[in-house]
Amino acid sequence: MTTGPLEGVRVLDLTRVLAGPFATLLLADLGAQVWKVEHPAQGDETRQIPPLANGESHYFASINRNKKSVAIDLKDPRGRELALGLAARADVVVENFRPKVAERLGLSYDHLRAGNPGLVYCSISAFGQTGPWADRTAFDVSIQALSGLMSLTGEPGGAPVRAGLPMADLTAGLMGVVGILSALVERDKSGLGQYVDTSMLDSMVGMLTYLAGRWFMTGEEVSRVGSGHPSAVPYGAYPTADGHIVLATLYESYWPVLCRAVGRGDLADDPELATNEQRLARRAEVDAELSSTLTTRTTAAWEEVFGALDLPTAPILSVGEVLSHPQVTARGLVHEIDHPRLGHTGVVGPTVSFSRSSAPEPAPAPLLGQDTAEVLSSVLGLSDEQIAALIRGGVVAAQTFGG
Repeated sequence: MTTGPLEGVRVLDLTRVLAGPFATLLLADLGAQVWKVEHPAQGDETRQIPPLANGESHYFASINRNKKSVAIDLKDPRGRELALGLAARADVVVENFRPKVAERLGLSYDHLRAGNPGLVYCSISAFGQTGPWADRTAFDVSIQALSGLMSLTGEPGGAPVRAGLPMADLTAGLMGVVGILSALVERDKSGLGQYVDTSMLDSMVGMLTYLAGRWFMTGEEVSRVGSGHPSAVPYGAYPTADGHIVLATLYESYWPVLCRAVGRGDLADDPELATNEQRLARRAEVDAELSSTLTTRTTAAWEEVFGALDLPTAPILSVGEVLSHPQVTARGLVHEIDHPRLGHTGVVGPTVSFSRSSAPEPAPAPLLGQDTAEVLSSVLGLSDEQIAALIRGGVVAAQTFGG
């Protein structure tokens, strides 16, 4: 049996939808035991997002693997007591309720640390726990707009465009994990847990990096350049005879090599295009010249040429093409699993490898309440009779209780 570097770390997962569940997915991939608490009736909202197969959602299945589903009604006082018991035995609690909801449920950090001073408690929200917008609701697209991402995404002169991936959700989950792991390391020194507060907006503003630096230095806003780069030409997607290919000549040394590779030594020798600054001023002309040349051959043909010269180029692949790419396969990023309802299917597995630790073998996302009885019995010591009474009272749901 393989385990990860977080083997022995127990996580009480009070999250839902994407930002929080993505954080706990990463912890599970690293070997932590994750108890995902869901409402006994409907579970995580993503269980209902289509497309569905045999009642199971692709959305839920993709971000909840390697977790245990414990179906508890947190609004019922008896359910809250169960959650308090789990929190007392956990190393980490993660929640992504709107601010003040955990407080109203009696499950805030201040409530839980009294019984578990070593607890690391992470809140992931839209805007953070403080500030004038803390109580506002938001979805990923709202944060993409507010964080500046959509002002940067889209074709020149066109409308702002949402990034194809839910970057605000995913980045917030990733930053939550960075905070959690940092707090666990600090706990080894102090013996004490602490509160970790991050948000979708915080995470996306942090990702502005050199674009924020450019504004601080020049006061200039960056205009949309499609798949291009505000500081480099040629850069971005260019048409070929059968699709598109990405060029990324961020360094000056790539320009003459690229030009000669495509049979355009005249461009390499043009003194008015010798520097990136000159090419930036003539972006449209450079892009047009390269586009007309690249459409004479297929993407695969150009890839062969550019690969031999070690130029930073790549074909634009669909999701399906990515999942069968030989490099993805070689890195072990796709795993086959057997799901109780979906049957034999695939999942994208852990994305970090270690020299001594092994990531757990990916397990399918759990059915609603699949692990309620097992967790309440093994962690809290409840008897079968006690669990049955909780089920009858609607406090919990247990998918497999009684066989």
